Formats: sequence, C-alpha cells, structure tokens
Amino acid sequence: MMRKKRQSVDKGEGATAKKSRSTGRQPKEPAPEETHESVFGVFLREAGVTLKQDGTSNEIAVDQVVFQKRIKQKLQKSPRYPGIVQEFTSGLESHIEDPERFRNSLLPCVPQLSDGDSSSFQESLLRMLLGIEMLQTVVINILLEKLPEFMFDGTGDVGFSIPRIIINQLKWLDRVVDSKELATKLMELVSAAPVEVQCDIITSLPEILEDSQHNDIARELNSLLQENTQLTVPILDALSSLNISSSLLTEVRGAVMATLAAVQLEDLPVVVKFILHSVSASDAYEVVCSLRKKLELEHCVLPPVLQASQSCIKSKGSAVSQDSVTLILDGIKSAVRFQKTISEAWIKAIESVDEPEDHKVIDLLVLFILHSTNANQSRRGAERVLKVKVRTGLIQETLLQRTFRDYSQVMRGYFPSILALAQTLLRSPDPCVVPFAGHMYRHSFTAFDSYCQQEVVGSLVTHVCSGVGGEVDMALELLCGLVTEKPSEMALYAVFVKGILDYMDNLTPQQIRRLFHLLSRLAFGQQQQGSHIQDDIHIVIRKQLSSTVPKYKRIGIIGAVMIVGSMGALRVKGKEVKQNGSLPPETFRQVTALLELVKSSSESSPEAAALYYDELANLIQSTTLDPQVQESIANSVVDDFQVDFVVDVEPEISGSFPFPANVMYNLEDQSKEGIAINLLPLLAEDIQNKEKQQIHSDGRVSPLCLSPFFRLLRLCEEKQHHGDLEEIDGLLGCPLILTDMDIMEKMESLSKAEREFLCSLLFHTINWFREVINAFCTQKEVEMKMKVMTRLQNITYLQTLLEKALAVTPGYVPPVANFDGESTDGIILSSNGPMNKAKKDGTGKKRKASGKNSSESSSQLEEGTEVDKSLQKEKEIRPGVSLVSYRPFFRELDTEVLSMLQCGLLSRSLLDSELHTKVREEVLLGSAELVFLLADMQRKLEFSLTAAPAKRAPFLKGRTDKSVGFSHLQQRSSKDVASYCVQLLPALCSHLENCHNHFQTLLSENNGMVDGPATDVHEHELMSSGYQLLLQVLNTTFSWSGFSQPGQRSLLKKALGVLAGRLKEGGAELAMEQLVKHSFEYLLNFRSTVPSLSTALFLSQLLSTVSEKGGNPAAYREQTASLAKHFLSQEWVTASGERERGSKFNEVLHSVLSIYLEHVDDVIKAVEEITGEGIRELLSASKNESSSSWPTLNRQTFLVFYKVLMAELEKATRKIPPVKICDSSETQSEKLLKWNLAVRVFHMLLNLVKVFDSRLVLNVCLKYGRLFLETFLKLAMPLLDNSFKRHKEDVQNLLKTFQLSTRQLHHMCGHSKNSQDMSLTNHVPALKKSLELFVYRVKAMLTLHNCQEAFWIGNLKNRNLKGEEILSQRSKESEDDDEEEAHRSPLQQEESGDEVPAFPGFLEGIMFTSDTGISDLLQFRNFIIYIRGGNKSHMCRSQATFKS
Repeated sequence: MMRKKRQSVDKGEGATAKKSRSTGRQPKEPAPEETHESVFGVFLREAGVTLKQDGTSNEIAVDQVVFQKRIKQKLQKSPRYPGIVQEFTSGLESHIEDPERFRNSLLPCVPQLSDGDSSSFQESLLRMLLGIEMLQTVVINILLEKLPEFMFDGTGDVGFSIPRIIINQLKWLDRVVDSKELATKLMELVSAAPVEVQCDIITSLPEILEDSQHNDIARELNSLLQENTQLTVPILDALSSLNISSSLLTEVRGAVMATLAAVQLEDLPVVVKFILHSVSASDAYEVVCSLRKKLELEHCVLPPVLQASQSCIKSKGSAVSQDSVTLILDGIKSAVRFQKTISEAWIKAIESVDEPEDHKVIDLLVLFILHSTNANQSRRGAERVLKVKVRTGLIQETLLQRTFRDYSQVMRGYFPSILALAQTLLRSPDPCVVPFAGHMYRHSFTAFDSYCQQEVVGSLVTHVCSGVGGEVDMALELLCGLVTEKPSEMALYAVFVKGILDYMDNLTPQQIRRLFHLLSRLAFGQQQQGSHIQDDIHIVIRKQLSSTVPKYKRIGIIGAVMIVGSMGALRVKGKEVKQNGSLPPETFRQVTALLELVKSSSESSPEAAALYYDELANLIQSTTLDPQVQESIANSVVDDFQVDFVVDVEPEISGSFPFPANVMYNLEDQSKEGIAINLLPLLAEDIQNKEKQQIHSDGRVSPLCLSPFFRLLRLCEEKQHHGDLEEIDGLLGCPLILTDMDIMEKMESLSKAEREFLCSLLFHTINWFREVINAFCTQKEVEMKMKVMTRLQNITYLQTLLEKALAVTPGYVPPVANFDGESTDGIILSSNGPMNKAKKDGTGKKRKASGKNSSESSSQLEEGTEVDKSLQKEKEIRPGVSLVSYRPFFRELDTEVLSMLQCGLLSRSLLDSELHTKVREEVLLGSAELVFLLADMQRKLEFSLTAAPAKRAPFLKGRTDKSVGFSHLQQRSSKDVASYCVQLLPALCSHLENCHNHFQTLLSENNGMVDGPATDVHEHELMSSGYQLLLQVLNTTFSWSGFSQPGQRSLLKKALGVLAGRLKEGGAELAMEQLVKHSFEYLLNFRSTVPSLSTALFLSQLLSTVSEKGGNPAAYREQTASLAKHFLSQEWVTASGERERGSKFNEVLHSVLSIYLEHVDDVIKAVEEITGEGIRELLSASKNESSSSWPTLNRQTFLVFYKVLMAELEKATRKIPPVKICDSSETQSEKLLKWNLAVRVFHMLLNLVKVFDSRLVLNVCLKYGRLFLETFLKLAMPLLDNSFKRHKEDVQNLLKTFQLSTRQLHHMCGHSKNSQDMSLTNHVPALKKSLELFVYRVKAMLTLHNCQEAFWIGNLKNRNLKGEEILSQRSKESEDDDEEEAHRSPLQQEESGDEVPAFPGFLEGIMFTSDTGISDLLQFRNFIIYIRGGNKSHMCRSQATFKS
C-alpha cells in the first residue's frame, strides 16, 4: 500500500542548488571523500548498496529488509558503538551536501540486473535508513534541516518538488520513534513555509503521525484554519483523516461553520463535504439547518461580484460557479446516500421552513438529490415534502424559475428526478399542485437539451393518453403553451404529438379542440415548422368526416374547424397587420374547400350541422381570422339564416300542424308588418319526416339548427361591426310562430305524440330566447335592455309551463341542445309526478298568473319551486318535475349574461296600486329573474372555481360528462371567471342588502313573525331562494383555491375591499387583516333576517371562509360558534307557518351543528351542555314539541344531533394531548379532568339508547363507541398508568364510570346479534375486540402498581338493551353458576351487579409480578383457558369489575 503512494521518477540531470555551499562543490578532492567512505560508504557497500555519481540512481543488490538488518548489525557490533552512529550520520550529511547526490538518495534505488532475486522496486536510500530505529531521529532532523533549502525552488528543471519528496519519505513509517517531537517540528515548518509546501505538509500529517498525536495536531490545525483561510482545503482533508474525539470534532466543525461565509467558492465543496461527513445522529438536524442557512448558492452565480472579492475567479465566469455548485451537490449526495440521519435531517430542515421567502434554491436542489439517490427510501419523503410545500404555497414558481435560470447545467444532472416528480405532481388528485408540475415541465423543456425536450414531450403525450380529466387538460395546455413559445423546437417532436390521434376515444370535446388546435398550429401555423404532418392530419380529418358514427363525425368537424382557424388566421408581418387580407390565394382556396367539405359532410345530420355552426361560432369568437375568410363565412351565414328560419308575418298561417299556429311573444310595433321565426312549422315538418323515416337531405331545415345558426350569425356580425348588432337587432323583439299556451290546461287530454310535440316546442322556444339573451345582453340602450329583460321573463314563464308538460309526459327525451358531447348518455331524466328533488339552487321554475307577458311586474310571477318531500300541500298545488336533470337540454348562457345582475331589484315600494312600476326608464330585475340568473351563476362558479380532484373513470360504468352545458365556460380560465365575479360583487352586495331589507320589513310588519297574515308565500319563497343563492355565490367565489396563490393576492384584496367598503369608506386602502375584519362584520349584519336554516348555513360557511383569508382565523372562531348556536337556538318555520323538516333540513342541520362544535372553544363541554340540557328537555317534552333551549332539537332531528355529538366527542378526545414523562402533577390533573368529563358525557350519550332504540341510533352507538374506546386505550390508558400513584381516587372513579359504558356497549352487541341485523352486526367483532383489550389493559395497569386485589374478572351475561337476559344463549350449566353466585361475598355481589356468568369458569393460572411489562401482559389478551367443569371443557371470555 505504501509503495503505491510513491512515485517512481527517472530523470536525467538533477537539480542544481541555488545557494552557494562551501562543501561538496569539488568532488575531485579525495581527502574528505576517503575519510567518510571508511564508515558511511563502506557500511553501505557491505550492506548491498552501491552509491552512484553523475545522475545515475543508486543500486541495491539485496532486499531492503536485508539491507536495514545488515546496517543495524554493523553499527551495533562495531567496537566504537555508539560513537560509530555519529560517524555514520556525519558521513550521510557529507554525502548529501551535493544536491545531485541528495536527489539520488531521495529517489528509489535500482536493483542490480545480475541479481535475479532482488525485487523490481526498492525504496530510496534515505527511506531505508529511516526504517532503522537507532538512525531515524537523526535522519529526520537532517531531512527537515535540508527542506528549507529547497522551499522556494518550485519544481525546478527536474519536474518535481524536492520538499514534497522529502515529506513523502516520512509517510507510512512502520514506527515513529519520537512522534511528538516530529509533530512539533512539522508545525514549525508549516508556520514558515510557503503555501504550496504548507499544503503538502498538512495533507501528509495523517500519514506521518501516530494516532496518539491526532487530537493535539487537530487543535493546532483548527487554530491555523481560523488564521489562514487559504489552507482550508488541506486542513479539512487532514482533519477528515485524523482520528479525533467527538467533542473536538464538534468544536472544529463549529469553527469551520463560522468561516463558511469567507471561504472561497472553489473551496466550498470540500468544506460542505467535511461538515456533512463529521456529523453524528444527535446533532445532524442542527448542523444541517445551520449549513442550509449559511450556504448561499444564490451568490455563486454572480461572477462579476465574486471576482472583486475572490482573486481565484478571474475570467472563468459562470462555468466555474456551476462546477463548484455541482461539486457541492455531489458532496451532499454522498452524505445523503451513506448516512440515513443526514437525509432525514435535510427533509426536516426543509419542512421546518414556514415562510415562502425563507426557501432557497438549495432546498429544491436537495429535494432533487433525495429523489435521485432514493437512499433510505428518501424518494417518497422528497415527493411528500414537495407536495406539501407546493400545496401550502411555500415553494413557489418564482423559486423554481430562479433555480432553472441560474443552475440549468447543475439541474441537467437531475433531469430524471425532475421528470419523475413532475409526473407525480401532475397525476396528483390535489388541484393545487398540478400547476407546479406544469412549470417543471415547461422550464425543463426551455432550459435543457434536445434529449430532455424529447423526454418532456413524450411524458406529456403519455399524460394526454391516460384519459384522466385533469391530467389530460394540464398536459394539453402545456403542449399548446410550448408550441406558442418554442414553435421551431416543438416542430421536431410533431410526430410524438400526432400519436395522440390514436387515443381520441378517451378525450372530451374540449380536449379534442385543444388537441387539434395544437396540431394545426404545428402543421399549418404561420411558420409551418411541422408541415411534414399536414398530410397525416388531412387524412385523419377526411376519414372522420366521412364516418357514419356520430362520435367520429363530431371529432372530424371539431378538427376541421380548428385547422381552418390555423390556416385562415390573420397573418402578422412585423408589427403591421394588413386589413385587406394577406392570405395567399392557394391557402384561401384550401380553407374554403375545407369549409365546403365540412358543410357537405354534416348536411345529412341536423346534430352534425348544428355542431358545425357551434364550432365555427367558437372559432370566430376566439380567433382573429383573415378578412377574406371572415367575409366569406359571414355572407353565407346571413343569407342561409334568412332563407331557413325567417318568414314574413302574415294574417293567416297556412299548413297542417298538430296545434293552431299563432304569432307569439312579439315585442315590436304591432302596426308594422314584420318578420317571425318559423318554429312551429319547421318542427312539425321535422317530426313528419322522422315518422316517414326520411333522412335530412338538401333543402330540409331542422329546428335543432336554429339556436346554433343564430349564435354563428350574431358572432359574425359582432366581429364585422365591432360589437354593433344593429343589422340583426330585429331578431331580439321579433315574434315566433308557436301555438297558444292555453293548450297547457288541457295537457292530460292530449295524445302522447301531441304532448311530446308541445314539450319539444317549449324546449326550442326557451333555447331560442336563451341565445337571444346571449346576443343582446351587453347592449347599452335602455329599450334593448327592456326587451332583453322581457325575454328573461319569457324564459321563466315558459319553464313553468315546461314543468307541467313534462309532468304528464313520461319517458320523453328532449331535443339535443349541446352538440359536442354524448348529450343523452348518463343523464337521468326525472319521471312524471310532483317535484321531489330539493336542490340547492331551486331555480328555473317560475310561472305567471296569466298568459300575458309583463315587463313591469314580477309580482305576477309565481314559482313552482322545488320543495321538500314533506310539504304535501305545496305539491298538490304545484305539480311539476324538476328541471335540474334537464339542464343539458338547454343552451348555455354566456358569462356576459350575468352582467344583467347589475340591474336593480324590482321591489314592492316601486309599484303602484295596480302593480305598475312608477319608474319606466330604469330596467329592473324581478325576484324570479334574479333567482334564475343567480342559479346559473352558481352552477358556473361550481364548475369553474370548485376544483374537483382528478379521478380515473370507473371500470364498466357509464361516464357522465359534467361539462355538458359548459362548453363556452371551459374556454375561460378560472382566474378570468373569478375576476368577473369580483367585478359583479358590488351588484351582488346590493341584491343581498335588498333581500335583507325585504325580510326586515316583513318581520316588522308581522311583529317579528315570519308567517304573519301579511306574508305572500310565493314572494317569500322567491326572495328566500334569492337570499340563499346570493350567499352561496359569495361563498363559492371566496372559496376559490386560486386566492391562496401569491399572484392573486391583489384580486382577493379587491374582493374583500368591496365587502369592507359597504361598511366603511376607503376599504381598498386597508391592510388584509382589516379588510377581513370589516368584511366579517358586514356579513354578520345579515344574521337577523335569514329566512331559513339553509340560508343560515350558507351565511355561516361564508363567514368561516372569509375569516380564513386573514392571518388569524382563530380570532373569529368565537363569533362563528356564537352565530351557529344562535341559528340552532331558533325555531325555523316556512312562510305557510309549518315547521321546517325533512331530509334536506336534516342535512343542513347536521352541517350547522358541525360548524358550531368545530368552532366552539371546549367541544366536550358544548356536547355536555346539549346532552344534559337540550336532550333532557326533549325527554320531558310531549311527542311533537322541541327542546326549549335548543328549538331545532326534536324527535325528528334527534338522530342528526346524536350522530354529530358522538362524532365530535370522539374527535375532541383525539385532540387531548398525550401524556409526557415531564408533565407536572397539575398538568396530569387537567388531562384527567378532561378525560373524566369526556367519559361522563360518553356515558350520558350511550344511556340515551334506552329511550331512542332505533336501528340508526344503535348504528351510531356501535360505530363511534368503538372509535371512542380505541382512543381511550391509546391516549387515556398511558395517562392513567402515570397518574395512578398520585391520583388513585380519580383514576378509580374514571374507570368505574367508563365500565358502565363498556357494559352498555356489551349489551348492544348482544342485542345486535339477537336482532340479526347485518348493518349492526358488522360493527360487533371489532367492538368486542376493543372491549376485551380494555379489560386486559386495565389489569395490566393494576398489576404494575401491585393492586391485583382490586381487579376481579367475571363473565357477563348476554343481555338486550332493556337488561333482560337473552335466553337463547343460556348455557346448560347456568344452575351451577347461580349457585356459585350465591357463594360470593356480599361486596363482590354488590360490585358485579347483573354479572352472572354466561359461561362457566373464571380466568385462572396467570401470575403477574410488579416487574411485568405492559407489552408482556397484553400478550394474554386472547389467552384461552380450559377449565374442567364436570365432564366438559369450556372456553372463558371475561368482563372485569373493579373494586376499591
């Protein structure tokens, strides 16, 4: 080993000494040479070494061990010993005076060729002499004295360093005679030597000195380190190899850590490596935290700044810094891989950071290291930490961007881990972490080489093909973004993206749009980098268009329109846009040919044609097309629409129709001749064709295309005339050819075909009006606004008629309204009969008192609202079906329609005695229209802002596409929707205040009664629905997860500023805490007028949501709890005077009670209050009465209360802190008191089963009883173990109380088995197991405290809930047991109560000592003892009784 460390040097001429020497300069003088040859030279020659001259290496004829032995013998056997030693060393000194001879003595000796036995390598002469102990000290002194002569020579002409060779002679000696002296001399040399020699000496110290000197030399090196940072690397190298004590190592590490900031960049990797490799398990976390704080990698990427302070970095720039960072990370990787404590410490250190600005680049890099090494399962830990940090917003995209920007070269080495983490995050069901995965992909593509780019694209394509909704959407969005940012790079991987075309079956229409948008941008974009896939895409499109399967034809239409969008887009050259069109003639021809192909392919199917119109409309809305293309589409659309759907109004309408044709819903001047929409004749013709089984051919027009075609027409006009719709404004007020709606009164007498015809007519009419509102809702003229409002009233009225029609038309399937999906798949339509679905929004069911339309008053509108099952009278009055399940058959309302909410609310104060409004020029919303718009807004917000976790489609189940009816909304980001909602907040607050004022006025008129004589039931229901929806909309808006992102902070402040500004002027300038405070106060003002418990629930949820937006949500807990308690202590009645009840009411009550118990300070006391006060009052009240202190608690709602109380009690006990060894007596007493209260409340709740013994109550008992028991065993029993000696009485009483509960649970198990109810017996085995474990756990505790005599085990009989023995399980030996019971002591009989053995025998034969551990005792939990009883053996299962 030592020979490998030496270097064999064979050089020609030796180095010439620069200093003049008085001796050794004249080799030809014979006198001195002869004198010393007699001792030194002769001894060497006789020992086998021949000294050579003229730069030739010395020769050795024997093995070096033989040589050393011969020299030693000659010196010892000499008659002049020990004086001969002095002569020998003097001869050595004289010999090496000549530099040439000195160099020869330092170089290895050459074996003589004639001697075949000599080894091929021999040590130098001086090295062999150092191996002779009697000469070692003198030779070392001679060498160390010679070393300064060569200190400043460098490598000289010979190409090697003499000082380094001298130091090498001292390494790895078999024994050092005087190690301490050698160490002292070496350190003296270090203090005087130049840096290069210092480095050589220091790094050689571990190989020169013996272990006994390591601690002393380490202290000196530590002092030297603090004085001279230039020697950092050699000193740390030496310290790493020294065997020093742990205390000294800690001291050294502390000193190194203190100088970390001053260390040069290229030395940093060595320092980091030393620090991490010198830690112990106990201080790993502390050291890593300190290192993480002081390691400023951000400063490593500023070479200009570093050049000023560090002379070593001259012109190397960022390459040097990147290399240094790479080496630092390699050091960390090495430590993480081989030391489990280091990897755990890094994870803990990163986890402990709780502010976004405190996170550093090193955190992300270390997470990548941990993931890549996967040492000690660190990969899972790294994934978990990154997910949590991203979810909580602590690690943000800015940090990731900085890391990629400054350390791309370093990050490249961890690309597999970056890709794997991005895949994991993108697949996460948590929507908060998915965008971060997108950033990882995007930066990887931008920063890395082509191999990585290919891997990124391949991974994204895999995500798209997975079929998981959120994953597919994000991957497609990323691919589209990359095509926009890096079109030329992405073009290289167009073939990969094209592969997605094979997996289109799993994609939704919106995803197919994005896919074709992506492919068409690549293939047909302005630069056409991916033109090599054009032919493939054309082939796919033509194939899909020619398919007879509707699904594939839909894909073809969507794809073709997206290609038209890319090919026909407006070309921009530089900054100039040519208004007259810059499309090449050939491209324009291809575009028009493709449009003609799509049109001709879709003519045979009305659904396909309607989809084509919708897709073309979307394209025109979202893309700026070339003027030629735009004009070409617009001209054909205007002409075709007039021909197909518009007719002149005539006095008589000819034709044979199922019902008489009338011109209806005309808003224009009746005196003028006008136009009408030809709906009824078209529908009648369409149905006749279907009956004759004729397919649609040229010249046939379907009413299905009416709404889509109008949408296309409207958007073409908007684009061409910059939002002005004057050319087509006649369609807003023009009438439709329908039939008189009085026919609705005779619905039941009509045939099935006639009823279905009428339903279809209503659907088409409503959808026409919805598209008309979409078109004209943004118009500013008052007259137009009035017409739009009238159309909205038409819709609410027609929906009321439609409910009635559907109620008597079972099995009817409406016409399709949204054509881009499997419209009828997975949609469950309501059956005929009264409405029985109670939905949150309860919208869209309004009716008018008369058939006339009125834009003046909405008090004439009646509402067929969704009501609870229990309200039989309401159902008899207003039969109808819920339109909730029919929503996919209505056209989507654009988001812009919600701007109508900015109109004021029409109230009773604005109407005169004849219900005409006094203010004609102001457009006002009726309450029915308000509810309609709010319900639509709530559905939109739930779809867009409520992030549903990504779930894989279940196997063999029909997939219900929840995006049906949200095609236009899907094309807006959630941020856009949230921003639009914030714009509408002032209007929403105004409506909320109007509702509040309405109910306040109502209460004052009725002397505080909701159901007073002045109450209009219908109006009350409408306003109540509006009130509830307003709170629901606000809650959904403020619950948006995007508000937690730093970029949306300003939007959140703006939203809160609107609420706060209603209470205090200048709300926008306030700090976030103040905004939350004022917003909370503003919303709290509405608590006095909430008309129903469901409205109260949404107000409570909204307050809770708003309070969480500040930094201190705990400050609002008390107010939220107080509000919820106020709602629970209030009796809720409907406008008709009946008490609210039913399943929906119970669900709402469950939520309000949960909010109260979640926000109250002491949950256990609150549960005790409701149990001891409220339920006791209920037990003493008559059958239909409620508790006086908790009016919402009655016999119908008892189960709701009971379930929540049990669940929250169990949850609260889990939060009681576990016992600690360091707990004081007072702390233990407090915890015992908490458990005492919890056990007492638990016993009170269990005892209620004797009164309320329904199956559902028992189910709750068995479920939460087991959970409570498990929590007691886990948290309370260790506390009782520690508290037993100091609080014996308290522990004993607690166990006695709890035993009553366990006995009751035992009886419930018996009752469940006896009743043979599967829902109950499922809980029994696990509960029995916990009951048995409890018995042995208590016995173990008593045994450990030498109180075995306080524990007696008997066998419980199986009893039912009333305490009666279950006779079917009485054993044959019961008489013997009764006899044995009679022989018990009176105390035992008194303690055992009803405990007569159900099985004979007692637990015997087990002995415990005070030394027995609890874990040992628990092993007896399932121990079975066989006891001889007569001629039989019996198994014993026990229940314990505790004695004092």
